[in-house]
Amino acid sequence: MRLASFNVNGRDSYGIVSQDNGVVDLGRRLEQKTLLDLLRANAIDAARKVSEEMPDYSLNQVSLRLPVQGGEKIICVGINYPEREQEYKGEIKRGSYPNLFARFPSSFSAPGEPIIRPKISDQLDYEGEVALVIGKLGRHISRDKAYQHIAAVTCANEGTVRDWVKHATKNVTQGKNFERSGSIGPWIVTTDELDPSQDLIVTTRVNGTVRQNDSTKNMFWHFEELINYISTFITLFPGDIILTGTPVGAGAHQTPPVYLVPGDVVEVEVHGVGILRNEVKDEA
Repeated sequence: MRLASFNVNGRDSYGIVSQDNGVVDLGRRLEQKTLLDLLRANAIDAARKVSEEMPDYSLNQVSLRLPVQGGEKIICVGINYPEREQEYKGEIKRGSYPNLFARFPSSFSAPGEPIIRPKISDQLDYEGEVALVIGKLGRHISRDKAYQHIAAVTCANEGTVRDWVKHATKNVTQGKNFERSGSIGPWIVTTDELDPSQDLIVTTRVNGTVRQNDSTKNMFWHFEELINYISTFITLFPGDIILTGTPVGAGAHQTPPVYLVPGDVVEVEVHGVGILRNEVKDEA
């Protein structure tokens, strides 16, 4: 199923997006009033039972929101595709453990909303990624059980302000958390429809031109390894999101670098999920 959060007629809700872009309003049908509530109640089967009901709206009648709102954590993985070491020209090598950092919800725009280039920098960059939505609580999750803890897959643009990730020696938090500099969505696709253990293709386009294209089979750290490692030091809760790393081709590593400017349209597509589309605007 494709599950989305949305606003319609001033009311926040969530629902199922059908293949013909009809929207079944689950907020009116189920006890759980948000998508996060649905995940925490392990009630995806309840949603599936009403998936064939007549849609309440068409997709163009609703305004999409970030798919999962109110989750506890957003964990991001850095440099998770082999060729990215070449982009860094030997400055960074694969270590024994994945590179991790955290992002705050305010650093992401909703699907279709502008992503914002901050007035303090002209180095806003795109990073198309596969994002995992956790559906089952767990700590010290073994690799062979990891996929049982994934509820769904979605797309992410892990937008980065490049000069601000260099303000300290090993600290990228600033450049990764400018408000509304990235995006997640447009919806999540549950694992009964899209198996995350299979090779997933992620493609990033800027103004229709492909900038990134790769398969998750090429990752250094695969999903089960990431979940195993992350859950060693924190408990993963339903609604937590893991952004799994971006392929080569980001603007900072072009020759010369090509950063996003107002009017650019960034599309991140994870095949089997859909297309996350946002236009770039300058901060007011």
